Amino acid sequence: MLHAENLACLRGERVVFAGLSFALAPGEALLLTGANGAGKSTLLRLLAGLLRPAEGRVLWNGAADGDVPLRYLGHADALKPAFTAAENLGFAARLAGVPAVRVAAALAAMDLTPLALLPARALSSGQKRRLALARLALDGPGAVPLWLLDEPTTGLDAASVERLGALFAAHRAAGGMVIAATHLPLPLDAARELRL
Repeated sequence: MLHAENLACLRGERVVFAGLSFALAPGEALLLTGANGAGKSTLLRLLAGLLRPAEGRVLWNGAADGDVPLRYLGHADALKPAFTAAENLGFAARLAGVPAVRVAAALAAMDLTPLALLPARALSSGQKRRLALARLALDGPGAVPLWLLDEPTTGLDAASVERLGALFAAHRAAGGMVIAATHLPLPLDAARELRL
């Protein structure tokens, strides 16, 4: 279980948010909404351990300062342009300690098998986003409990959003949790909303 207790974040001298508390249990999803600059991306980075809160703490299964098993997908797709789609996922699999055999399933999850041998630089922006999202499928449903996603549907067509919805559903059915910042509806049934 993830607990955020009285989190506060400053950007320069400006308070981005303060007194922010919430909990997320296995199988749950939380949508972060609000205007541009409200702190959605900042909160995701804080939860990922990339930023430290000015106040408060994040607990994972009751422990503070522990390693939270998570996958973080920010605005940048983080792809190597010269690597093919399959090579990009293979590289991500090696970094995560995931067997290379999972690459084919991850490509298929986001309908990228026909593009597996194309370099990332040749992909459209939507295809690049699908490739970045395919990293979520490398581990298998629920294997990495927490997914932190910043505007995950940017550049996706309707069919790709449906595929992402299937990934979300399988992950949550296996006890995984999703926290996503978004301005658009996401295929996350019964997700709670935290407006910043």
